[in-house]
Amino acid sequence: MSRLLRVADGPYAPPVPARELTVTAADGARVHVEVHGPENAPAVVLAHGWCCSTAFWAAQIRELAADHRVIAYDQRGHGRSPANPAYGTEPLADDLEAVLDATLAPGERAVIAGHSMGGMTLMAAATRPAVREHAAAVLLTSTGSARLVASATVVPMRAGRVRTCLTRRILGSRAPLGPVTPLARRILKYGTMGPGSAPHMVDACARIVHSCPSRVRHGWSQVLDLLDLDHGVRELRMPAEIVVGTADRLTPPEHARALAAALPDCVGLTELPGVGHMTPVEAPDLVTGKIRALAATYISSARGERAVPVEESA
Repeated sequence: MSRLLRVADGPYAPPVPARELTVTAADGARVHVEVHGPENAPAVVLAHGWCCSTAFWAAQIRELAADHRVIAYDQRGHGRSPANPAYGTEPLADDLEAVLDATLAPGERAVIAGHSMGGMTLMAAATRPAVREHAAAVLLTSTGSARLVASATVVPMRAGRVRTCLTRRILGSRAPLGPVTPLARRILKYGTMGPGSAPHMVDACARIVHSCPSRVRHGWSQVLDLLDLDHGVRELRMPAEIVVGTADRLTPPEHARALAAALPDCVGLTELPGVGHMTPVEAPDLVTGKIRALAATYISSARGERAVPVEESA
């Protein structure tokens, strides 16, 4: 379990959920889920990325929970979801399917937003019955479907085998990240955020990323290295919108453009000048607005009663 080095106050301090529950995935993995907002409001599901947690969505949760039921969960091994020996895209899909089945009523539709590995989770789960049943629309932010290491620009040199090898070593490092120091913030900002990111944004992201256990960070880096979900993109048949920062070093805009070309029903691609990989933190109002607009457009006003959760936690 992570150390949960969360921001204590301000826009990136995680709001207190209305309730929490633990769901069990198909392989027995336990997944921590938070629910915010009114019970009968339109539903939004948030899937975070590699090395993050539900705290990553604090700004979106804070705004959307006023008039939406916001469901956020920790990917296995992240946040308050215990580590599990199963790493891979199928386990990611298992976890999302378990969350949807536990928190949404039969036939209830939701907007599902995925950042980075959360977007990849949606691609991996595209053919799952729960996604087909519940996803009214999806938002893919700062993500890609394949060839992630070769295209990353974390190492400032020309693309090729040497850059790919160095990038693989950096992203796959087993070294602990240690405390959140000024140097750690500068390194994280360079690798994951735009040059104009405000200090409080950088600090929030650093605390979240440094909370991820090194073994979990390494395990999922291997999955991302070998990622090939191009087939899953073609199966995301619901309306899909894409957001990417032009200064994204981990999933550069070429990935977003490829997604837009491959998605069956792409309803928009937004490229944010100067924004890095952490779009929900760096451009919180825009990302929140995209989610809100998708919910207003694609979620029917006819909603069933909420499903009974699998297991409530204290």
